[in-house]
Amino acid sequence: MPMIDVYAAADLFPAGADRELGEALTLAVLRAEGVANPGPFHLNNTAVYIHRMNPAAVQTASTAQARTVRVQIITPPGSLKREGQKQIVKEATEIVTRISGDASQAGRTWVLLTEAAEGGWGLAGTAFGIEEFAALAAKAKAAG
Repeated sequence: MPMIDVYAAADLFPAGADRELGEALTLAVLRAEGVANPGPFHLNNTAVYIHRMNPAAVQTASTAQARTVRVQIITPPGSLKREGQKQIVKEATEIVTRISGDASQAGRTWVLLTEAAEGGWGLAGTAFGIEEFAALAAKAKAAG
């Protein structure tokens, strides 16, 4: 279950777009991880945190109110293969661009992929690593 953070100027996305942004990014990341049919566990635990910041809090050397977006996706160890990385960077950029309503936004959208350390992913009091995720997947598969 990935965690997704979106950092953008508060006025970059239309009012009321947070739900659309969160749902689209969640499903895109799960697809990139190879989860074709996400169940309640995936859908209830993959979270998107949307950080709408004061426009002056986003700076570049050329402007005091940059329209840059940062999407950081943190995944469990080994969950994104190289093709999945390419897929999610492309899809996340497309999602941000579409929802922003600005076709030039793609050139200012950064997607950062971060993989948690082995055992460095905790949920429900358990430090998950590859072994624990494999057991969880086997349990989900057996449950149908």
